[in-house]
Amino acid sequence: MIELYTAATPNGFKASIMLEESGLDYNVTHIDLGLGEQKQENYLKINPNGRIPTIVDHDPGNGGGDFAVFESGAILIYLADKCGKFLPANTPENIKSRSWVIQWLMFQMANIGPMMGQAGVFFRYAPEKIQYAIDRYQNESRRLFAILNKQLADNEYLAGDYSIADIASYPWVEAYDYIGVDIDDLDHLQRWLDTIAERPAVQKGMIIPEAIDMKDEEKNAERARKVQDLLA
Repeated sequence: MIELYTAATPNGFKASIMLEESGLDYNVTHIDLGLGEQKQENYLKINPNGRIPTIVDHDPGNGGGDFAVFESGAILIYLADKCGKFLPANTPENIKSRSWVIQWLMFQMANIGPMMGQAGVFFRYAPEKIQYAIDRYQNESRRLFAILNKQLADNEYLAGDYSIADIASYPWVEAYDYIGVDIDDLDHLQRWLDTIAERPAVQKGMIIPEAIDMKDEEKNAERARKVQDLLA
């Protein structure tokens, strides 16, 4: 059994989607970011960075005890290796295909998440509207979307087959409108978003631990201000 500690953010959705896709048994513990539960000492013992998500595997195998994994990308790799899906096995014959998936996973971790997170902060929540910052992060997010679009022109999914690279990227990219960026001319990216949105595991993972409507500003403005530091 796996315990998932999470909240309704793009990084949190990565883990819940992956757990739904994997078929592994898991429970959900909702971390109230507004109350600062992610900074409490008992949580910091399993995630020293005080962010979400985190998983604790109560049956990691090899006779070991509970095993905690933090950082969303590391969680996806761990779960993929555990269930044997969505990431080629670490064998000599798979070295290229496995690396290809991990490269696109790192592209999301190092680029899409940080840039979209900052775009959201400056576009939606900064007390002072700094147009330079808004333009910078929106333009960079749009540039990254164009890279994805080009990759998807010749590939159904980012690394060929559906993988943790897609699972990592989808919860971020689908919020493009929320950060004030349009993708009207990015046909391949739109096709990819629509395809992934149809997956039952994605649909369920996107409402764990709670439903979220990113376009309902009145409902979500205060919650979003509290968690904006986690969106980077």
